[in-house]
Amino acid sequence: MNPPSSISLPSLSSDQTVAHVLQKNLICCEPQTSVQQAASLMRQHNISCILVKKNELILGIWTESDCKKLDLSAPSVLHQPVSQVMSCPVLSVPDRCSISEAAALMKQKNIRRLLVTDTMHQAIGIVTQTDLIHQQPLEHYLMLRDISSILVELPLLLQSELTVAQAAILMQQTQRDAAIVRFEHSDADAEYGIVTERDLVHFVATERTLCTLAEVATRPLLTLPLRSSLLQAVRLLREQGFRHLGVTDSYGQPVGLLSHNHILLNMEHLYISELKAALQARDKALRTSETSLRLAYKVIEASHDAVMITDAKGIIQSVNPSFCKLTGYSADEALGQTPSLLSSGQHDQLFYQQMWQGLQQQGYWQGEIWNKRKNGEIYPEWLSISAVRDDQGAINQYAAIFSDITERKKREQKIHELAYFDELTGLANRRLFQDRLEQALANAKRHHHQLAVLFLDLDLFKRINDTLGHQAGDEALRQVAKRLQKASRAGESVARLGGDEFTMLVPECEAKEEIVKLAQRIVAQFELPFQIQQNELALTTSVGISIYPQHGHTASELLKCADAAMYQAKESGRNNYSIYNSSLGQRHDQALQLEQALRKALSQQQLQVHYQPKVELKTGQLHSLEALVRWKDQELGQVAPADFIPIAETLGLIHQLGQQVLRQVCHQLQQWGPLAVPVAVNISAKELADPQFLSQLKQILAESEVDPQLLELEITESCLLPERAAETQRVLQKLRQLGIRLAIDDFGTGYSSLSYLRHLPINCLKIDRSFIKTLPDNTNDRQITSAIIAMANAMGLDVIAEGVESQAQQEFLLSAGCQFGQGYWFGKAVDQSNILHLLRQAKQYPIRQGKVLITA
Repeated sequence: MNPPSSISLPSLSSDQTVAHVLQKNLICCEPQTSVQQAASLMRQHNISCILVKKNELILGIWTESDCKKLDLSAPSVLHQPVSQVMSCPVLSVPDRCSISEAAALMKQKNIRRLLVTDTMHQAIGIVTQTDLIHQQPLEHYLMLRDISSILVELPLLLQSELTVAQAAILMQQTQRDAAIVRFEHSDADAEYGIVTERDLVHFVATERTLCTLAEVATRPLLTLPLRSSLLQAVRLLREQGFRHLGVTDSYGQPVGLLSHNHILLNMEHLYISELKAALQARDKALRTSETSLRLAYKVIEASHDAVMITDAKGIIQSVNPSFCKLTGYSADEALGQTPSLLSSGQHDQLFYQQMWQGLQQQGYWQGEIWNKRKNGEIYPEWLSISAVRDDQGAINQYAAIFSDITERKKREQKIHELAYFDELTGLANRRLFQDRLEQALANAKRHHHQLAVLFLDLDLFKRINDTLGHQAGDEALRQVAKRLQKASRAGESVARLGGDEFTMLVPECEAKEEIVKLAQRIVAQFELPFQIQQNELALTTSVGISIYPQHGHTASELLKCADAAMYQAKESGRNNYSIYNSSLGQRHDQALQLEQALRKALSQQQLQVHYQPKVELKTGQLHSLEALVRWKDQELGQVAPADFIPIAETLGLIHQLGQQVLRQVCHQLQQWGPLAVPVAVNISAKELADPQFLSQLKQILAESEVDPQLLELEITESCLLPERAAETQRVLQKLRQLGIRLAIDDFGTGYSSLSYLRHLPINCLKIDRSFIKTLPDNTNDRQITSAIIAMANAMGLDVIAEGVESQAQQEFLLSAGCQFGQGYWFGKAVDQSNILHLLRQAKQYPIRQGKVLITA
């Protein structure tokens, strides 16, 4: 096939220096720059690396590849200094270094970029693999070679339900710079997308590391068939501005990912044609390029792959240094021998007959082969052989290039294990369980029998990780896996789906009672305590059961129903089992819909802050505001905080939610300027216990340049746990030192110790609305409210009454000594535009008691 006329690859000499192709725009940052800020800079400038620099001295480099080494599941990692995770030292080459020398150094050091310095050793730019590929004289070779000639590695295939953090771990473990993402569709074929190292940087920059691949992966996957030429691939990569391209088989299924990295690493294979020209040059010296001849011999000598030249009868005429290093034979020992010198005995005569037949007919053979070193060690290699013909077309030599692929084979095996088995427990993983369930379903449909799926979740497992650490948690999971295997029978498949979730497949069952006995047997396996790190721990499990065909006809339906039944088992007291029924499914669907919508709302920052006034009861003057988070979803409509905040707590999203609220409030305070009044923000117990909370709050205040005295944090009595008394007091003291006011919210509903309260650096108590609601008629609530107000006044604390809705309530509170009130009597919570109107009015007029100025 002729190359398209629009393609014009550069044909520069291989002796050209890196000075001609380097990128001069060096983006740098300080060592204390956070990982998230560094990623934002890389995203802003669309670059693959950033230099870490202090006082004109380059300390290191942080790249897309370094990003995937981070534990992105921990939000705190985004705020650590980039100097703690950078690579150093930075490898550099002088600007007079040739392109071919730079390419060889990149391959030797397994890196994708080099710093370029001038004669004064000052950094003047960066050169990358992509720059080198686009400047190599390869148009002829790219046209003659198809993708299959260099693609010898299986792609990393990830399921769309994985999080970005989990994807980064797998990419790091398998040393991949990109992965294909599979999207399952119940009513159509699977769809494919892609996630790359550059995407990971973008997700770090935008703090989306806990999103699923379904939310963020790029799709559809850009692909070319396996037999397409490399010229087509390079053309498509350049036109689209991509660095990765999916490769599909004849059925349209992805079988590989092609990148610039593959092309550069395999460039020596592409010089086989140049090698042929060099061998023929002895007889055609006047017509052969002397530059190409020197280049060919230079490539042969410097190649990290072994090169062997034979005559037409297979007698070895020449070998390069890498041949000697790889095989253990010296050049003198190899010359005059045949390639059978390396034969391992692993292949039969038919294998070699087909190899030589292909060479005779097509002039080329390529594939995996097992050979033997001089010391007798057998190893796998990737071998390419080309026939060299004379002017009459007769074969007079063979040129072979080969490399040891032992490590690649190990990686492929590791990828297979990662793809189908859980690395921690050795059980089947989600993918293998799904395959087994699909096969069992097909068999059940064919033979008209029942099958069952059991979904297991360990009860309160998070406590082990939180108290004893993740190593103890991992050991517990391994022991659980052994007990589940013990409870299963022949033919039943146990799998770990992830975290503390397990499944069991019963491919054939006769009656429900049989499955109930199995569930009871599983629960009984947890009666004996677990021995973990010299600790005796009690663990229980909740089991959900679904049965084909009663509860579903597809794998996804059965898993979904078993999952819903498992939640029912937890709700009924844990350490139990439950069989699915339709009412469970409806509740589970609603909860799942709300969970997915909340994740999306947080990732897209759709939650808004409304503000409710707090008023001085005596004068009616506006005293301050309380920030209240509101969420209106396109599909779900207005979702009450009481519905979504507990879900955020359960899913570990409360930190992200709290950060967004704090940022919005500080941004508003900055915009209000002279009109600003103090704003109170609710802080959960989990946020207060987060070691990163203080540093993140300081960063938000610094970014918004807001006076900390304009911020008040409201904490509930549940935050004041006795076992965390010292730590809580330390954090609250530091908040007060910053100038931030502190209030105890919903006071009277918890169990706070007065002796403990008087040692805390708080400014205010908020009386819970449940006591205010029946005032002034209810005698008990009147007495409790008066006592709280008297106690707070005695301790020198401000008192705010929540839920004030009538003039009678206001008058009673004022007579009892309460200074401030909040509730519908003074105003509902409103959005930022309406509250700005109120702030302007409040400078001139008091909020009139008994009349709501602004309604929601």
